[in-house]
Amino acid sequence: MKQAEPVASAEMGRDFFARARVRLSLAVPAALTNPKAPAVRGDLDTDPTAWERAGVAATRPAAVLVPIVAHDEPTVLLTQRTADLASHASQVAFPGGKIDPHDATPLAAALREAQEEIGLEQSLIHPIGYLDLYLTFSGFRILPLVACVDPRYRLVINDKEVADVFEVPLAFLMTPENHLRKTRDWRGITRQYYEMPYRERHIWGVTAGILRNLYERVYRG
Repeated sequence: MKQAEPVASAEMGRDFFARARVRLSLAVPAALTNPKAPAVRGDLDTDPTAWERAGVAATRPAAVLVPIVAHDEPTVLLTQRTADLASHASQVAFPGGKIDPHDATPLAAALREAQEEIGLEQSLIHPIGYLDLYLTFSGFRILPLVACVDPRYRLVINDKEVADVFEVPLAFLMTPENHLRKTRDWRGITRQYYEMPYRERHIWGVTAGILRNLYERVYRG
């Protein structure tokens, strides 16, 4: 499928951060640590009953950083995971991981993980707010933190976890025609997911789902 032209990048550069600051907040949802609280996003959010049929439970709180680099035409900073990781090997991902007991907040966990994985200095990260909680087949309850990143950043990559770091134009990722819906079988369950191929990069699954939620929260409704 031919990729759609992005919305005007200059226009998005002017209004994205203003929109995000109005529509997002740093209030932590109760569902992050309480599985009984409502959580509407995730690998099976189009069919909640499929969670029971799949026999999976998302119980481990985690946080990721959604870094929006403040160029004149903003970009999203993404990582390519190494091939020998125990989970999600070689996949495109956001910096992040499980929330440790010593992390004061999900925000603190996301910033710590970004520092550990790619050496992104916390002084260059300006938090804006959280997206919706995202539940995964691999058992995580992920809270994505959207943040503005100073484009003068310098990275120190942890090559045990990260094979590469790259930027994708925010305008491309926020163009809904580039949000492809796919399906695949998983343990007898038809799993639906988003895919956002960009050049040679295969952005799909949890990462694409979170980007879709970013679009819905900032540009719809």
